[in-house]
Amino acid sequence: MHQLSLPLQLRPDADFAAFIAGPNTEAVAATNAWAEGGGDDFLYLFGAPGSGKSHLLQAACHRGVQIGRSVIYLPLKHEGLAPSVLDNLELWDLVAVDDVHAVAGKTDWERGLFDLYNRLRESERCLLVSADAPVSGLPLERADLRSRLGWGPGYRLLPLAEEDCAQLLRSSARRRGLELAADAVEYIMRRCPREPGPLMEILEEIDKESLRMRRRATLWLVRQVLGKRDS
Repeated sequence: MHQLSLPLQLRPDADFAAFIAGPNTEAVAATNAWAEGGGDDFLYLFGAPGSGKSHLLQAACHRGVQIGRSVIYLPLKHEGLAPSVLDNLELWDLVAVDDVHAVAGKTDWERGLFDLYNRLRESERCLLVSADAPVSGLPLERADLRSRLGWGPGYRLLPLAEEDCAQLLRSSARRRGLELAADAVEYIMRRCPREPGPLMEILEEIDKESLRMRRRATLWLVRQVLGKRDS
């Protein structure tokens, strides 16, 4: 197996080519090096919701699979997970644990994560973790887990500039087979949050509406989609 075959599949479009680095070039390079085995074994990414953490973790997993490494991606916000899901993860070359803040303060989860760090280090495996805050800002009960989370470098994912967001919108649309007119892109940027997460949600709605109506993603169509969101 190369990745977990439960309800935790990687998004096909979550790769490094689709990620606009902007001010996060160093974090992207470190994450790619982690996946390829030429970087730090332990890496910690943090940032606000929608900053691209999950995309980068999944991109690293895709890259690992491409070069023949065994990979597992574990989003801790996924409903129904129990701490036992952490058992035996040291059998994988690359382990990516997303949204660790979702289990901060939960005794069983913190014990499981602490043990996982130790097992991975003993097995010489690699761990990539994401959270919404720096290690020092997580509401953890265990000081020893806080220490483990700080074993490797930590990178804050910074917000993209407006032009970077527009570039992300255009390039993501092209990957979907959509050609957003310049006036449509400008309209979206004026009306919507200039953040990767919300922009990708809007693009998903535009894509679905374009297919449903069998119309190009013109300014008229974009106005219809955003008008429904406002109503």
